[in-house]
Amino acid sequence: MLKGLLAISGQRGLFKLVSQAKNSIIVESLIDGKRMPAYATSRISALEDISIYTEDEDVKLFDVFKAIYEKENGGVSISPKSSGNELKSYFEEVLPLYDKDRVYVSDIKKVLTWYNLLIENELFDPNATEEEEEPEATEE
Repeated sequence: MLKGLLAISGQRGLFKLVSQAKNSIIVESLIDGKRMPAYATSRISALEDISIYTEDEDVKLFDVFKAIYEKENGGVSISPKSSGNELKSYFEEVLPLYDKDRVYVSDIKKVLTWYNLLIENELFDPNATEEEEEPEATEE
């Protein structure tokens, strides 16, 4: 579901992996559609690999997005620019056991920004599964 979507440190928003070049990857911004190279020196994180700390176990970002999606009935979340206390209480409704010592307000802002960006671009499907992303087997 989140396959091919990337966050690049120092860059606003999310990026879609377009192709690979000799010493970089080519990404396309979900905000403005502009393409650019991303080099190995950039800190690049695949959304499918990101988890949120909780008091029990880490929760995949997809599951957090799904909880927000269900809370908002498929709409956008509260503004990531809301006050810190509003963001914390909102996130606690979505993920009640999130680790308040290791998940900062800046992390919550990032998660909500990413979620809203995916909803605006119609790229989030809460019913998607890992199996659906695999290419279908060809008949022999």
